[in-house]
Amino acid sequence: MRAVQISAYDGKPESLSVVDLPMPRPGPGEVLVKVFASPVNPSDLMFLQGLYGFKKPLPAVPGFEGSGTVVDAGPGMMGRLLKGKRVACAAADERIVGGMWAEYLVTSAKLCIPLRKDVDLEQGAVMLVNPMTAWGLMEEARRGGHKALVQTAAASALGRMIVRLGQMFSLPVINIVHRPQQVELLRSLGAQYVLNSEEPEFETKLRELCHRLNATIGFDAVAGDLSLKVLRAQPRGARLLVYGALSLSPSQADPASLIFDGKRIEGFWLSAWLNRKSLIGQLRVARQVQKLLSSALKTEFQARLRLNDTPRGLHQYATNMTGGKVLLLASSPENPAP
Repeated sequence: MRAVQISAYDGKPESLSVVDLPMPRPGPGEVLVKVFASPVNPSDLMFLQGLYGFKKPLPAVPGFEGSGTVVDAGPGMMGRLLKGKRVACAAADERIVGGMWAEYLVTSAKLCIPLRKDVDLEQGAVMLVNPMTAWGLMEEARRGGHKALVQTAAASALGRMIVRLGQMFSLPVINIVHRPQQVELLRSLGAQYVLNSEEPEFETKLRELCHRLNATIGFDAVAGDLSLKVLRAQPRGARLLVYGALSLSPSQADPASLIFDGKRIEGFWLSAWLNRKSLIGQLRVARQVQKLLSSALKTEFQARLRLNDTPRGLHQYATNMTGGKVLLLASSPENPAP
């Protein structure tokens, strides 16, 4: 099979190549998926640089999520039940040897979600990271009884999902971006509160909005000093959930916010959030998310490229994340079986 492979965790183009690898075989509790497509996500870029929460033995095949068809299964009832089904699947686990940027993947049957008939393989390929994270973050806000929220990287694919979910649940969202074009983009989506972090008086305006709307929960995908500014602007007792690090810098926090205002800065990792749920709870989330993949949780694509074009796709996505996802195509949906 053809697969993308990295030889070092340095993020350099010369460390990445497309190679021929032996066809993997599923073991107990595992399935063999003929991959249709896999996106490039910020978490993939961090993995390539060795900055993610784990590393796989080198040489490694990247790609944390994707879609395809289960064509074989090892011993175990769950795998046999998935055989022949279209699935969204994941390799975001250090115990999974392979990755999604390949023609085939062996993964745990537990990391595969059967797709509804009305969900196509493209939306299925991007279902597990952004839509599930957006749903998880919004569930934290709703179950916590928060009256409003503030988010960074609001013009990203996930940020726009939060905007639409906020509209769906009538929960005001304060959106932080860093370019004028992103302000206009969110305005076109109906976002009411949009702030440009590069403008004068940004921090003053952010504090005024956070206090007026009582934004006691925040979602931060940037980290760095933006974490400091958001947490400082929020009301007493607020929570800031950090789920990304686009700045590639550590989150900062004002000790006064933590000590005297009772504010908290926490990490949010989708895998850990899902693992705290029962199997029934996980299936319920998957069902709710799939229902919204054509509306509130829909993903836009800026490019669809073959595996051989992965270096170009990485550069295109890294330099224009607002433009939509770059989808790496491993096979044709018309012929999913080997």
